[in-house]
Amino acid sequence: MKKRIFLCMLMVLFLITLIGTAVYVKSVADYKRAVKETSLDDIDISRISDGTYIGEYDVNFIYAKVEVTVQNGRITDIVLLEHKNERGKSAEMITDRIIEQQKTDVDAVSGATNSSVVIKKAVENALRE
Repeated sequence: MKKRIFLCMLMVLFLITLIGTAVYVKSVADYKRAVKETSLDDIDISRISDGTYIGEYDVNFIYAKVEVTVQNGRITDIVLLEHKNERGKSAEMITDRIIEQQKTDVDAVSGATNSSVVIKKAVENALRE
């Protein structure tokens, strides 16, 4: 009887692990698809009123929230308020590229492409507000 209970418990544990793995694999696939489908629109920064704007973007495993300052039709500062990332901390330097080039669609940081996309989209979302 004890052996039967043990086998049932083992089977339940196996099924829970299997279901958990399936859910995780689907979440990763959804996240990768969300990043791949993220598009950046061309924003005319010169038409944006002076001010400070907040934007965010979330694809589950990666999230960014930024504060963008615009003065005289130019982005003068981007503060990364929050960045939940997997291995994409190095992408945080993308804000310098955006300020330098005065556009959101700049080259991604090598090795941190997904986080780069999320930060760029957060900046775009701030400028759309």
